[in-house]
Amino acid sequence: MKLSLKNNCKYALVVPTSMGVRITPVNGQPVHSSDTFTMQATSAETNVASISSYLGLPVKVLTKFVQGSPVAQLIKSNLKGRHMDFEGPDVPQGGPWGYRHQFNIADSGFGSRGPRVQNDRAGEIGRTLSVNDFDLEQLFGKDGVEIVHLSGLIAALSPETSQFCLELARTAKKYGTRISFDLNYRATFWKDRDKELHEIFAEIASVSDILVGNEEDFQLCLNIDGPEAGGEGLEAKIESFKEMIKRVKASYPNASVFATTLREVISTNQHLWGAIMLEGTNWHVIEPRSINVMDRIGGGDGFVGGLLYGVLKGMEADKAMQFGWASGALATTFLTDYAQPADEAMVWSIWEGNARVQR
Repeated sequence: MKLSLKNNCKYALVVPTSMGVRITPVNGQPVHSSDTFTMQATSAETNVASISSYLGLPVKVLTKFVQGSPVAQLIKSNLKGRHMDFEGPDVPQGGPWGYRHQFNIADSGFGSRGPRVQNDRAGEIGRTLSVNDFDLEQLFGKDGVEIVHLSGLIAALSPETSQFCLELARTAKKYGTRISFDLNYRATFWKDRDKELHEIFAEIASVSDILVGNEEDFQLCLNIDGPEAGGEGLEAKIESFKEMIKRVKASYPNASVFATTLREVISTNQHLWGAIMLEGTNWHVIEPRSINVMDRIGGGDGFVGGLLYGVLKGMEADKAMQFGWASGALATTFLTDYAQPADEAMVWSIWEGNARVQR
């Protein structure tokens, strides 16, 4: 997939994010009935970046930490273990009621019992992310970045992070860095900020090269009319999605890639998983296929991460999309909410449906 990537960049992929921890009951149990939990470092944006970092591409994370916090220390160790560089100031906690890293309390669900996730983000240090925390001229102008990946979760997290993402997009555009934007609409983040966020999201989308979102994302973030009600069945649904993406392309012609996943939940542990992508004037469709799911959280991020890896590696469009589909499916087989591919072959074996033992 040719996106005129830059040459001789220090970083293949850069992601701004607010790091936190996810707390999950063991053995697929609900939160309210559990007394034993696992804890991991997490963020949607580093979920995306993990595909590239585990497969050997240079990745950098822009974030903020609470000074002296053992949770911050856990997060830093985790990012190092994922082969990611990171940059960001350590900010004094400010006492017991000051700053902290977010907590994501997640019941993975099982069988007919669906997952339940509670976000506890009071005092979140990542809400204070600012362009003043980083030297963007050094990063984009001197080090060089091939793709910066922005998420609507960070762009809507606070007025400060909204402006931060906007300035990142403007600086990336100035230096010829390609921009990926996953809209990731969250109603609670948008409450009482609709007009402000519509304007910010529209500007970021107008300079983006890759736009990712589901029907709700495109409608609510960018005021695009959603899929029209039509006939029944998968083919009708795919055609209605195509019409919506055409409307997105007409409004945001700078982008050359538009993508969305297709998911039908049979049970917590069995999904039908597919994707649609418009690349230039070419449509690429992966009709939903059955996948087994250990934990669904992070599957969509895995798709975006695999797609971006394919772009960075110069794969043809259909191959990049297949790699994204398989990376998303791979992520659902991990208890972490990010995939940890050992190599490209592990990802391709999922696409090929080959689950045989390799010795």
